[in-house]
Amino acid sequence: MICKEYNVAREDFQNAGKVSSEIKKLLNSLMIPSPILRRIAVACYEAEINMIIHSYGGVIKLLMDDEDITLIFEDIGPGIEDIEKALEKGYSTASVKARELGFGAGMGLYNIKRMADEFDLNSRANDKTILTIKFKV
Repeated sequence: MICKEYNVAREDFQNAGKVSSEIKKLLNSLMIPSPILRRIAVACYEAEINMIIHSYGGVIKLLMDDEDITLIFEDIGPGIEDIEKALEKGYSTASVKARELGFGAGMGLYNIKRMADEFDLNSRANDKTILTIKFKV
């Protein structure tokens, strides 16, 4: 069993994608097949960027056993007011700053759900958000 944890800071655009890149390198070294690795990399990057843009920071956890690779993204707020709306393709609440930097197109959660074998999103307005995604190995 592999268990790793990574911290993500609020609005840390300079390091955006760093954690997902580290996870991709680790999984590549463990010989995860390319099609699975690509899906994991896309989903992880999108979720990491969402944490940077929308949260007050948080933790990304990587869990891996012989059957599954699980990524858990847990932030410390402010939560998602309307999850159904947030899952819509193209819907975004990104700040002007994030958009000026090329982020916030509203494809994050849509792409994450499309890439993952299992997708679970729990959040409420003014509370933390926990996103759990799984991939079969």
